[in-house]
Amino acid sequence: MLEPSLRSVTARWGFLLNVVGSLAYRGKKLNEAASQLVHWREPKKSAAAFGLSLLVLLSLATLSVISVVSYLLLACLCVTITFRVYKSVIQAVQKSDEGHPFRSLLERDISVSSESVRQLADQFLIHLNWFSNQTRRLLLVEDLVDSLKLAAVTWVMTYVGAVFNGVTILILADIIFFTTPLIYQKKKAQIDRHVEAVRLKLEETLQSLQDKLPGAVKKTKVE
Repeated sequence: MLEPSLRSVTARWGFLLNVVGSLAYRGKKLNEAASQLVHWREPKKSAAAFGLSLLVLLSLATLSVISVVSYLLLACLCVTITFRVYKSVIQAVQKSDEGHPFRSLLERDISVSSESVRQLADQFLIHLNWFSNQTRRLLLVEDLVDSLKLAAVTWVMTYVGAVFNGVTILILADIIFFTTPLIYQKKKAQIDRHVEAVRLKLEETLQSLQDKLPGAVKKTKVE
């Protein structure tokens, strides 16, 4: 009776290891693709991604979501229909039989497999559990300094929210996302020096605040 149970446990562990390995591989590939975009290793792709994302966000700032989606679909249809008619005319003039210009895309399998759905669900569950644990830890003041950091950030965000709306923040984040790596590459030494100075000053301030607070729970690092 132990042998079937052992096989079942082994099979489950094998499946979990396969899922974790697949998620790690997908995350690595995604990080590499994002790194190539933001570091402008392929300028054409980075410029296209930056321009398209900025255009969509600027459109959302002035139009409704329905209007932006409708305009994007309309622009896509204009391009595909024009290209389809153009290729049909060329084939008629040249009396060729090349077929549908988008045949390779139409025949490509884009169906979502159940395995992919399970992997995405497992990945979402991992992030959800991490978020739940962190939220509980911060709101219930497991560590006083970390909870004070959260309070300070939320207090600052109230002023940010009063000045900017969500779309404006996304536009600024998009610009920073694509421009910061270029600036950092050119001014790496100066930026590192200033960041280190700010980090040390912040750590000194937090340590001083923690020492002065009565009953403060000091952070313990598990090696």
